[in-house]
Amino acid sequence: MNDQAIEVFELTKAFGRFTAVDHVSFTVRRGEIFGFLGANGAGKSTTIRMLCGLLQPTSGSATVAGYDINTETELVKRHIGYMSQKFSLYDDLTVEQNIRFFGGVYGLTGVRLSERMEWALGIADLKGREHLLTRTLPGGWKQRLALGCAVLHQPTIVFLDEPTGGVDPISRRSFWELINQLSGEGVTVLVTTHFLDEAEYCNDIIMINAGRLIATGSPMELKTRHITSPMLEVTIRNGAVVDALDALRKEAWVLECSVFGTHLHVMVRDEASGRDAITRTLARNGIEVGQIIRIIPSLEDVFLFLLEEDAKANAA
Repeated sequence: MNDQAIEVFELTKAFGRFTAVDHVSFTVRRGEIFGFLGANGAGKSTTIRMLCGLLQPTSGSATVAGYDINTETELVKRHIGYMSQKFSLYDDLTVEQNIRFFGGVYGLTGVRLSERMEWALGIADLKGREHLLTRTLPGGWKQRLALGCAVLHQPTIVFLDEPTGGVDPISRRSFWELINQLSGEGVTVLVTTHFLDEAEYCNDIIMINAGRLIATGSPMELKTRHITSPMLEVTIRNGAVVDALDALRKEAWVLECSVFGTHLHVMVRDEASGRDAITRTLARNGIEVGQIIRIIPSLEDVFLFLLEEDAKANAA
């Protein structure tokens, strides 16, 4: 049995002269949580829509659950669940009516529909609230209900397109617990996100920029493969983080510099000389430095670094 749930080869989508997805290739193993990471407009949603059989590719090919997205679109749709960027629920229906509607779309009836309704109400924490209008639900409940409706028919592959946009951090964490539960049951989950902390939960990730794939690997592989120079976390004591950022970005020996709360992440060529240079430069600008420690780069560090490298490569 093929271990790949999704196989994508040179997938491309052009709208006139604009290429939204540019010869993207990747594979997703069965049962894994696969992250599709990129800024808004990078091509994530367009790729998802092609893989779900909702948009015809300009060129390239892909199989989803073993079915060709170009020639077996209806078979693809039967084997997947899909949750779009905006909650795919009907606000003017009750919770129960939404579940019954989606159950009917997926061909569920009788005892089977009743069983899956109980399951969906349970994961959404909506038992006893079946008659509430969906528009009245808090974002977290609405989000979990949308996921429940997307997987009522127990698909083997689920596509989640920016599923946690617009909800609070606690609801986001709760939603990811559900994603992990699905993965533990053998469901393959492909999730697009621009929240870099969420990408840490994924088994594998691809990073996309302007429709082009710029990196792929596990979170740890991305951190260790693409950034080999020392990354230093610098604590700024007197709150002048923006001033410190501006001062360091003017220095040629600083390879990368970004703000992380009250800290800076500074990439340098040499750790020892970098520490000394940071302290001297900031002191000269009247900025007090706390501790300076070497850290493993975050995914945000990696993504920003790769974006800059991609921009340089395309400007050359």
